[in-house]
Amino acid sequence: MKLASLAALPLTLLAAAPALAHHSFSAEFDGKKPVRLVGKISRIEWTNPHSYFYLDVTGRDGKTATWACESGGPGALSRRGWKKGDVKIGDTLIVDGYLAKDGARLIDARRLKLPDGRQIYGGTPGDGGPGDNANG
Repeated sequence: MKLASLAALPLTLLAAAPALAHHSFSAEFDGKKPVRLVGKISRIEWTNPHSYFYLDVTGRDGKTATWACESGGPGALSRRGWKKGDVKIGDTLIVDGYLAKDGARLIDARRLKLPDGRQIYGGTPGDGGPGDNANG
């Protein structure tokens, strides 16, 4: 019986790995530092528990920097009206969110304006961040 328990341990750890990536808003982002990004999509990662999309944003100095935008998982975004095929690389998005505490080019994407004009809540339900929509 002990051998079976030891054999099951790696499977248990693998199943728990995605849960380690999930965090509350305040663990990583600063609710007192709102930001608006306007940029072209350079990459999209439809992953759980958070989806990420990357925007190439041109600053006031004319230099372009890539920003990571963290949002809810694919299922949550889909239920809110954002399907995978709605955007493509090169499309422009407007994203309102909050800066990462560590100064990285990472934001928590709370509100998204898609190229067709639709606005989507991008937050992770129940994360405790500004505008938290626990029903998403």
